[in-house]
Amino acid sequence: QVQLVESGGVLVQAGGSLRLSCAASGSIRYSATGWYRQAPGKQHELVARISSGGVTNYADSVKGRFTISRDGAKNTVYLQMNSVKPEDTAVYYCHRLTYTSGTYYLTQDSWGQGTQVTVSS
Repeated sequence: QVQLVESGGVLVQAGGSLRLSCAASGSIRYSATGWYRQAPGKQHELVARISSGGVTNYADSVKGRFTISRDGAKNTVYLQMNSVKPEDTAVYYCHRLTYTSGTYYLTQDSWGQGTQVTVSS
């Protein structure tokens, strides 16, 4: 298993920017990774994903505002969040993914503690 530690969550005003980091205990250079968020009373929602080859995908709600990237040398995946909105308020998590037969699945890694993002209006 690879442990992932999220950081960078803060209280930010609507329209502001922040960058989240996901630091891995092992190599994630060739791993697909997703950023998820969980608002109170809701399930985990996939926000952004980066494939092993660097292809990125985003939820419609964040497209054009969030950018996922990976630094293989630092074993870290980032989520740049711009023009944030109050509805972006949630705990943000990262998780490794595997790709099989055209579908992404969560690996058996445990969820980390997440990092809280709060957007004030």
